[in-house]
Amino acid sequence: MSQIERSSLRALARARLSVALAVALAVPAIAAAQSGDATRLDAVEVTADTPRVERNGTLGVLGSADVMDTPFSTANYTSKMLEDQQARTLADVVVNESSVRVMTSTGSFSEDFQIRGFNVTSGDVGLNGLYGLSSSNRMPAALMERVEVLKGPGTLMYGISPNGSIGGNINIVTKRAKDAPLTRLTTTYESKSVFGAHLDTSRRFGNNQQWGVRFNGVFRDGQTSLDDGHQKFGLGAINVDYRSLNLRWTLDAYTQREEVDNFRAQTGFHPANTTIPRPPSGHTAIYDGANLMSRDRTVATRLEFDTSDYMTVYAAGGYRYGNAEQDFPSARTTNAVNDLGNLRILNAWYDAESRNRTGEVGARARFETGPVKHVLTASGSLLKSEAGSFFLSAPPSQTINSNIYNPVKLIPMTGVRLSPIKNSESELTSFSLTDTLSFANDRVLVTGGLRKQQVKLQNFNPAGAVTTSYDEGAVSPLFGVVVRPSQHVAVYGNFTSGLTRGGTAPANAANAGEVFEPYKSKQYEAGVKFDYSGLISTVSVFQIERPNALVDFATNIYNFEGQQRNRGLELSTVGQVLPGLNLMASATIYDAELQKTAAGVNQGNEANGVPSHTLNLGADWELPWVPGLSLNTRALYTASTPYNQENTQTLPSWTRVDVGGRYVTRMGNTPVTLRASVENVFNERYWLSSSTLLTVGTVAAPRTVLMSAQFDF
Repeated sequence: MSQIERSSLRALARARLSVALAVALAVPAIAAAQSGDATRLDAVEVTADTPRVERNGTLGVLGSADVMDTPFSTANYTSKMLEDQQARTLADVVVNESSVRVMTSTGSFSEDFQIRGFNVTSGDVGLNGLYGLSSSNRMPAALMERVEVLKGPGTLMYGISPNGSIGGNINIVTKRAKDAPLTRLTTTYESKSVFGAHLDTSRRFGNNQQWGVRFNGVFRDGQTSLDDGHQKFGLGAINVDYRSLNLRWTLDAYTQREEVDNFRAQTGFHPANTTIPRPPSGHTAIYDGANLMSRDRTVATRLEFDTSDYMTVYAAGGYRYGNAEQDFPSARTTNAVNDLGNLRILNAWYDAESRNRTGEVGARARFETGPVKHVLTASGSLLKSEAGSFFLSAPPSQTINSNIYNPVKLIPMTGVRLSPIKNSESELTSFSLTDTLSFANDRVLVTGGLRKQQVKLQNFNPAGAVTTSYDEGAVSPLFGVVVRPSQHVAVYGNFTSGLTRGGTAPANAANAGEVFEPYKSKQYEAGVKFDYSGLISTVSVFQIERPNALVDFATNIYNFEGQQRNRGLELSTVGQVLPGLNLMASATIYDAELQKTAAGVNQGNEANGVPSHTLNLGADWELPWVPGLSLNTRALYTASTPYNQENTQTLPSWTRVDVGGRYVTRMGNTPVTLRASVENVFNERYWLSSSTLLTVGTVAAPRTVLMSAQFDF
């Protein structure tokens, strides 16, 4: 296929996506579904009729609520969607919404996200409502029953995130035993030649099936889509739960280990490169010889007790240990005003480990004062973290000249590889009080709350002496309102404010280890939700303000400078359009600006890393004339994105199209589901932008084939 033909196909795909999205977003929205008890831990039953996007979801201390009754913009993805899309990790799930983008590609050393134009790191993902228990690299989809996405700061609902993310919250609800026994074996294939197996089994025990046990085990091994790339991955996850009339208890534990030879690399672009180099093939390993080993071990528990019909008390806690060993080369294009892709690379080791201990206690009361209903919640939380690292760079004499299209193999590191040394301790404590009031037969709901937060942090030198510390606190308010003028319409608005742990300069910055004080962020949001004929549609506008921080390319100094203000318009439609045809369509338009910058430098510029607009369109169709056969597709479009704060460099726009299908049948008495999908069908080459610290680019994964065979015994 010629370059002209490929360009025409990509242009046609973008045009079809824009037209289809415009039509889809014009349809008003969704079928009513029965909401669940706000405090129950019962398992979500997944049957043939289970939706891919759930109406009900949890919102931290606010408990569980129907999407139409919450003053926020949320999405709740079920395990059915994860299975049908053959999701491998969390990143494969959250990209279904235009306000969420993944900043690192499949096969990178970690998965970081962007919600409403702000970064959400992998370590800031919640697990069953608690921070600090998820992997700092990536979370496997095999242990997920539901993935809940809250757009906008969720400090009041969830507390302070460990790494200070404010764009939104991602919460993973783990699998637990269902009423029906389950023994499911799924064999998998991923191109080039990664083969795997996933065992998912559960049982319930006792006279009333009050005890449940569920186990998920995964193993994958083989050659990845990168040249000379290899992956070995193992996961073991178990859930034990108990349920009675007024008591619910769960225990989760998981361990995972991943070894990757040649992970997908990142590179910086020199300011003189006014034209960003054309991305290389997605099969090319820019760091030829960079390896990664990561592992995580987590245990968590939650207990809920109904003291009466009107009061529930709960407690939760958990522990996580994680460590990673990786090659950590620094790579930047050379100082040349061209796009030849020449690089200078210096190898390094960067090993890290962390220990988190977290806990939460609370009570939720339901009562009435005259015609007003109340749901009053009080809670307290604590998260203690220890982090350590070891960094060793090769001598400057070992800097090599390479090229992103024809990479030179890295010079292997030599020296003594020491264990990570503790360099920081943090303690995040908070107390919250919220009340949701219902008026006029639940047609008006008002939520108000306060969270008192305290952030303590100490940094240590290699000898163990404290070098810097702070102890800061603030009160974060929340106000939200929902008005239901009719059964099918909800008008909502909210104001939230949060305290975020101050950043720490990274190991490769000139001021490595310097700690900055906590900072505040705030959001204003308003919108309308429609619930009609099997679809939920949302139109919303938002504004988020946050102090800005990054590593300056010229000085290599990490610092806070001014603020970033993101305004946006969001449109979304999700649900069943016709019997057997499910649609997910969304669009986000951004106005992201740098403000109050030092000496006015870059004042008013577009915020780097934030595109002007993003589009998503997905559909799943159960063919009526071929029983058991379903087809699905997903298209993602991201507009061109400023790469640096000076706005002198821009990453081009990109479109990714995925297609797939599944066939449900039987082999004797055994139900079998066969799935096949192709991600990035047109093998589009594009850069993903990450601006967590130093702004860098990652090449997207190439065309990838996924196949699986699921057997339910």
